[in-house]
Amino acid sequence: MSEIETLPIIQLGDRILRQKASAIENIHDDRIQKLIDGLIATVAKANGVGIAAPQVAESLRLFVVASRPNPRYPNAPEMEPTAMINPKIIAHSTEVVKGWEGCLCVPGIRGLVPRYQAIEVEYLDRNGKLHKAELTDFVARIFQHEFDHLDGIVFLDRLESTLDIMSEQEYQKQIVQHPQ
Repeated sequence: MSEIETLPIIQLGDRILRQKASAIENIHDDRIQKLIDGLIATVAKANGVGIAAPQVAESLRLFVVASRPNPRYPNAPEMEPTAMINPKIIAHSTEVVKGWEGCLCVPGIRGLVPRYQAIEVEYLDRNGKLHKAELTDFVARIFQHEFDHLDGIVFLDRLESTLDIMSEQEYQKQIVQHPQ
């Protein structure tokens, strides 16, 4: 089997990032399965914890949640990379928590983003099986961040203030290496 190629990640300013993505009709299409493999390879190589199809210029309702500790997110919980197709948030907590986020399409910048602490979601896996799950904390944050990409929203749009922005370099220095 040949090595799966990583996909080029588009950057903020590309119009595709601001589009509402289309639902996937045929999950078993080779193109979709290949896209899933490409997303999994790309998120791993980029030290991301999630990636949405629009981030690789495919305006489709698909993302991969792939939380694991890495240099960008040293305290991320470990989980198997999971493709989530045509995902929905069906319920959420009233509790909102602010947490630091970055984005592979917005390199060099972190933002303190308010997100629901817990969400109830449903999605189809790469085999077309329907899953319902309750996600909390960091994994709920990843899901909401990637879900926003499907509606043309980037994390910067969710900030309450420009004072909640930090460079990646300062984030690594202040938050990762010397947490309060």
